[in-house]
Amino acid sequence: MISPDYAQFIENAKRRLRQDSRIVGLLAGGSMMTGTMDEFSDLDLIVVYDAASREEVMSGRASIAAELGSLLSSFTGEHVGEPRLLICLYDSPLLHVDLKFVTPEELERRIEDPLVLWERGEEIRSILRRTQPSSPSPDSQWLEDRFWIWVHYGATKLGRGELFELIDLIGYIRATVLGPLILAKHGQPPRGVRKLEQSVPDAALELEATVPSYDAESCYNSLRAAIRIYRLLRPRDREWTRRQDAEEAAVAYLDRVYASISRD
Repeated sequence: MISPDYAQFIENAKRRLRQDSRIVGLLAGGSMMTGTMDEFSDLDLIVVYDAASREEVMSGRASIAAELGSLLSSFTGEHVGEPRLLICLYDSPLLHVDLKFVTPEELERRIEDPLVLWERGEEIRSILRRTQPSSPSPDSQWLEDRFWIWVHYGATKLGRGELFELIDLIGYIRATVLGPLILAKHGQPPRGVRKLEQSVPDAALELEATVPSYDAESCYNSLRAAIRIYRLLRPRDREWTRRQDAEEAAVAYLDRVYASISRD
């Protein structure tokens, strides 16, 4: 059930966007699309605009966003690989709203079927009917090629006593490798560790072992736990190349480094 604050924001957004001839529709994704919104949810909205106005719209996204409510601050989403995204914080009420600006043609390549909140004409619904979403799966080879180099890097941070750097690395591995593999295995969108506690609670309990405290032994054990979980999750098929030599060398080096600092 959508809250009154969210509903009011959406109605105001639709009213304002209808007045902009460059905008052809407003869609909703995320938890609103799946019906799982709660008081802590963001609003994930998709602003569809005429491709002929691309340069003007994309350079003026902040101004468009400011028309939708009391905008406190905004920034673009290059850090998550989505430069079309404008991440916004609104006041009265305080809301986090993600606005993704796309053309109708760009909707043909999507990972989910959004809700159509409003459109000018029938083009958007027509595109959604004749095309299918495609959710990306973790690339086994991409992960395997990198995982053991990350383990070696973590071992060097452990040996040097750079525990903050190692803690960050383990968190990155959890979000980039383990979380997506777990979610994909259970038929969920492989988006880091998003909502993993709710969708795969047993796996979430296992992942607790990869959350270290600021302590060398804890960091070592957490990285070792990440290795163990990755070995269980990686596929068994022959469609990718296992980097066995890198695996054996990196894990042995990690163990040697920990043994050396344990003796000090």
